[in-house]
Formats: sequence, C-alpha cells, structure tokens
Amino acid sequence: MIEAIQKNLERGIKLLNSISDSEYANTTIAPYYSSIGGHTRHILDVFDCIFEGLDGNSINLVLRKRNSLVENKTTEGIKYFQTIISELEKVKNKDLNQIIQVTDDLGLGVISANYTLAAILIQAHSHAIHHFASVGYIISQLGIQLPDEDFGFNPTTPKIKT
Repeated sequence: MIEAIQKNLERGIKLLNSISDSEYANTTIAPYYSSIGGHTRHILDVFDCIFEGLDGNSINLVLRKRNSLVENKTTEGIKYFQTIISELEKVKNKDLNQIIQVTDDLGLGVISANYTLAAILIQAHSHAIHHFASVGYIISQLGIQLPDEDFGFNPTTPKIKT
C-alpha cells in the first residue's frame, strides 16, 4: 500500500520538475479557477494531517496548514512532496489496523469517526488521485503534457482504447 501511494506522489514531483512557477500558480482556468499549486498543497495537507495526528491516534483533517508558498513555488511543492513521501516510509513499520479517530467537516459541521490507519491512507491516496485528475484538466488547458499516461487515473478505471 505504502509503495503505491509513494509512486503516485512521485508523479507530482515529476510534474513539478517540468513546469514553471507561473504555470504552477496559474488560476485562469474555468470553471473553478484553481491552480496546480492549490491542488498540490491540498493533496499534501491531507497527508500532513494524518502524520501530525498519528502519534496521538487523533487525526483532524480540518487543521490543514494551507501554506501559500507551497501553492505558488514549485520548489516548495517538491519539498512538501518529499517530506510526505519520507513520512510514508516511517508508516511502513506501523500497524495498519490501528484504530484512529478521524475528524473532518463534511459540510454540516465537524464530525469524528473511527478509521484504521490503512483506511485513512487509502482515503488520502484516492483523494490525491481525484485531485490529480483535476490537475490533469488544468494541464491540458495550459498545453502542458501529462507526466505519464496514468496521472490522475484511478487504477480501477477502465482504459479507453483509441
């Protein structure tokens, strides 16, 4: 599981190494006017919340850091990816069936539920893929090439043969 998550996050590093800061921070693409950097920061903030709360068995997804430098500078985004990948290495030795309380705001207020460590990591991974798909749309509108053909695709999504 950890290896699959790391491999997916490495796609983000590959992308950031191939684009400029202005492409990374560009917010001109409709309909949401979000940037590659904004999606990157959001993806990594979710993982960061996991690692911040892991020792206390209480993860609060509302407490994201929202570092604007990560949204605007590719070098900062790459550093953040590297930090998260490094933290994932440390999780390899943990009990993935460990019960952890996860807190989030689903739109009608803050709630908490029990997850396993594996479940929250799977959720964060799927969340990253979902946001990479949004990044893929932005990339295509900016005329940038995807870092690889699987970028933003869930592994269970059937491939369209063209």
